[in-house]
Amino acid sequence: MRTIIIILGGFLLLAVCIGAARLLGSNGVATMNIAVKVFIPIWLVAAGINMWIGVTRVGYSGTEELPIFLLIFSLPAAAALFIQWKFS
Repeated sequence: MRTIIIILGGFLLLAVCIGAARLLGSNGVATMNIAVKVFIPIWLVAAGINMWIGVTRVGYSGTEELPIFLLIFSLPAAAALFIQWKFS
């Protein structure tokens, strides 16, 4: 359940990045590119922090936590790249 909530948080962060980029820029391709370029590093750090918490505080090993990290990072990142591709 926690994994699903974190993934949904990633999609929410993506929506916030796209909304902020549209507010600060135009509705063009460059705006979408900026939103994705800002979102992916932020989301990578957030997913990494989640993995670090799982390893250090919860007690999972790195090999147990790595597939969850990949899932948590890849779904919103893939959606961001798809949106970028669709608008270019």
